[in-house]
Amino acid sequence: MNLIDQIEAGELKKEAPQIRVGDTVRAHIRIVEGEKERVQVFEGIAIRLHGGGVRETVTLRKVSFGVGVERILPLHSPRLEKAEIVKRAKVRQAKLYYLRERSGKAARLKELKPKLDSTKKKKIKKVAKKKVAKKKVAKKKVAKKKG
Repeated sequence: MNLIDQIEAGELKKEAPQIRVGDTVRAHIRIVEGEKERVQVFEGIAIRLHGGGVRETVTLRKVSFGVGVERILPLHSPRLEKAEIVKRAKVRQAKLYYLRERSGKAARLKELKPKLDSTKKKKIKKVAKKKVAKKKVAKKKVAKKKG
């Protein structure tokens, strides 16, 4: 490890957000206005990831009052308080620059459903089997009444 890598390793955030292209991200950014500091929230779609290590950046895009706004955020910056992933989308490209030309419904991305762990899948299957069994019993009762 050379000297530059050692210095940069100290600047890395321990809990850097695992942002992917297509994620809708809510970024809390500390802004200094004169002597006051405040936190500004910027929520947009990650259209680009760039760089690595300390220099890693994400470009977020949103449409505000009909005007497209893009903001490039360094992920390991001390000014970035936190970045929450609101939702994930299924994308097939590394850069989503085509969203710049799209507006309205054409600019939507297909939402990616969170994966279920195996215990939840088993519970869902049990509940589904119980519902099917109840329907069968109800159908038999109806058939007996008619017959």
